[in-house]
Amino acid sequence: MANIEVNKGVVTQINVFKVAPENQQALIDLLIKSATSVRDLPGWISASIHRSLDGTRVVNYAQAENMEAQERVIASLRENGFLDRNKLLAEANPGLYEVVYTLIR
Repeated sequence: MANIEVNKGVVTQINVFKVAPENQQALIDLLIKSATSVRDLPGWISASIHRSLDGTRVVNYAQAENMEAQERVIASLRENGFLDRNKLLAEANPGLYEVVYTLIR
């Protein structure tokens, strides 16, 4: 489960993909496969995939316990060809983040 708490050391990768509407579901399916492929790596926490209602974006919100775990995840995805396959379907805009504030009702 996604862990959205301040000062926990969790590294969050938020990747916003720009995608043609006809490729949105194929990209989602590929992201699900890629998340499943790394779920048992030490330090992996979660992946949450979101689709835009207009079909032009997909957002992957993925978490790892720390930077070392994050690097392990990316290396595995690269080695298994997932990053190259993503590029065939969409334009990726990844970034690494840490939580600095949350507000919950």
